[in-house]
Amino acid sequence: MGVMTRWLDPDEQHTWRAFLTASRGLMETLDRELQRDAGMPHAYYEILVRLSEAPDRRLRMSDLADASGSSRSRLSHAVARLETAGWVRREDCPTDRRGQVALLTDEGFATLAAAAPGHVEGVRRHLFDALSPAQVDQLRRISEALVDHLRET
Repeated sequence: MGVMTRWLDPDEQHTWRAFLTASRGLMETLDRELQRDAGMPHAYYEILVRLSEAPDRRLRMSDLADASGSSRSRLSHAVARLETAGWVRREDCPTDRRGQVALLTDEGFATLAAAAPGHVEGVRRHLFDALSPAQVDQLRRISEALVDHLRET
């Protein structure tokens, strides 16, 4: 006989639905605001941030995909769009003939610098302002536990 399904009890079901609704709603709201205010989706903003924090504002495409939690093909498509906008440039990797490096251009850095204050205000308004300091601490610990668990699987 097969493995028994571990159905969610009513509290778990309510928690799951609330988590899903909150996380989707938060990301959709931040995405909509970034699109409106900076002309880019959150995924593009995340790529620009990762590059801005990297040494010499450059990362191997494979490392950028890992850092941004994106598939190689989705990242490649996004970087192509960012290249067209003039915000990112791709170069061949000096240490790996098959690899490529993405680097943040000065124009991309300026675009990120202009978008960041509004985005940070949105994160503050839609996430942190709704929580007490104790809840922020709980959210961080819960999120870190999930990240650690998902890394292991």
